[in-house]
Parts: sequence; structure tokens; C-alpha cells
Amino acid sequence: MRMTERTDGLTETDLVEGWRKAGVQEGMSVIVHSSLSSIGHVDGGAATVIGSLRTVLGPTGTLVAPTFTWQVTDPDPDRVGVPDAEVIERRAAVPAFHPDLPSTGMGAVPEHLRSLPGSVRSSHPQASVAAIGARAADVVRRQTLGFAVGPMSPFGRLNDLGGHILLVGVGHDRNTFLHYAETLTPNPRLKVRRFPRDLDGERVWVETLDVGNDNGRYFPAVGREFEEQAGIEETMVGDAPCRLIPVRPLVSFAVRRLTELLDADQQNP
Repeated sequence: MRMTERTDGLTETDLVEGWRKAGVQEGMSVIVHSSLSSIGHVDGGAATVIGSLRTVLGPTGTLVAPTFTWQVTDPDPDRVGVPDAEVIERRAAVPAFHPDLPSTGMGAVPEHLRSLPGSVRSSHPQASVAAIGARAADVVRRQTLGFAVGPMSPFGRLNDLGGHILLVGVGHDRNTFLHYAETLTPNPRLKVRRFPRDLDGERVWVETLDVGNDNGRYFPAVGREFEEQAGIEETMVGDAPCRLIPVRPLVSFAVRRLTELLDADQQNP
């Protein structure tokens, strides 16, 4: 359903109407994956997008966004053993994570949410989320260093709470809950995360396991299959195609389908 085309910028009132048509309701816990530019011109930009979502969710709702920090990573991940002076210098320049560290590569909407008074953030050095609203502190309370998008994470908590995913102008390649679903499969693809931590005043490098990157191999198709099976309808908010997806049914479907696909991979390498 496309909103009426207009030549001036979209207002908060316009966006409130759009989110409600997409199915967002008061009291929901919603994680938004978004492309601000896909919506078109919005008066006030990311602040208006966040404000309009908070208006729809109301005082009992919770808004969440991924605030990943890709800058907190080893610039020389393949170098092992004693590093030379250049590697030491590059690694020394990598920032340690702290709650006010800007998110990189996630867009203007998550970064605005992170910076709001009253926003809280989970503590993972690379895969944090920011949240605001009634259940914000509960959502971000726990996130393990290993399998940072797994059951003991904000994603697991949103699953427990019966949350929803709002995709705004982006596809399932940006849907972190498909990574969450993969952590629940018997044989997930794996990668190593490596990041610096301050430990008792000493800077150390930590290595942990997590699910690997999909790189568009399975996630877009699995997400599309779920939408077709579940009857998810696309709604246009401004120029952005948007879908509101319930977490639990998606995860249940995705665990089953990813298990089938990954098992087939192992049988036919």
C-alpha cells in the first residue's frame, strides 16, 4: 500500500500513519533495521523516524536498533605470532568499546536512537544494540561475548518477549534474527570475532566464536519463503517498502529451513 505521493517532506504524522498501516501497535517490542534514504525526504530526518515510531509504540512499547561497531576489530586478523611494529601500531589505534562509541555502517536511524537521552545499550564490543522504552533495560541486560547474536543476547530476549522486526527499505540480508536462528541450528557456520578489551587496566585482545556471515547465500531466500508462508504484506512508508515480522514464527521457520540447507551443504561440499 503506497502512501500518497507528495513534493514536500514527510512529517512525523505521515510516518505515524505509515507505521500503523504496516502493523506496528502500542506496547510492541520492535527492532528496526532501516535505510533512512529509502523512505525519501523526511522533515527532521532520523529524529523524526525515531519519534514517529516511539509515538506509535507508546509508553508501554520498546524500540530497539542494532548499533554495531565494526571499527572495534583486529585490522590484521591473519597475522599470528609476535606482531611487528606496524601491526602493533595499527592494533593500538583500534578503539575499545564504550557505550558512547558511535555505531558504524548501520545508518542514521540506529545512531540517533543510540544518542537519545534515556537510551540504553548492550555491552558487546562489536554487536551491541540500543533500546529505549518500557523494556529497554531488560532487552540489553545480557549479551555474551561468544555468540553475541545467540540466545543469551538482546536478540534472544526479544524472541522471549514475542517481539517484532520492522524492515524499512532493507531486505533479509540485514535481518539479524536470521543469524540468531542459525545459532539454534545443529551445525551453524562459524567465524572468529577478535576485539580489544580493557581488563584491570590492561589492554588485551579477545577471540570468540559466533555464527558466520551469510553474504546473501541463504538469508534472502529464507526470509522470502517465510513471508510467503506467513502472508506478510508489504506496506509503503514514503518510498520505502516495509514489512513487520513476528520474531518467534520467523525463528521457528528459519531454524528448520537453515538446518536443511546447511545439512545439504555438508553432504554436498
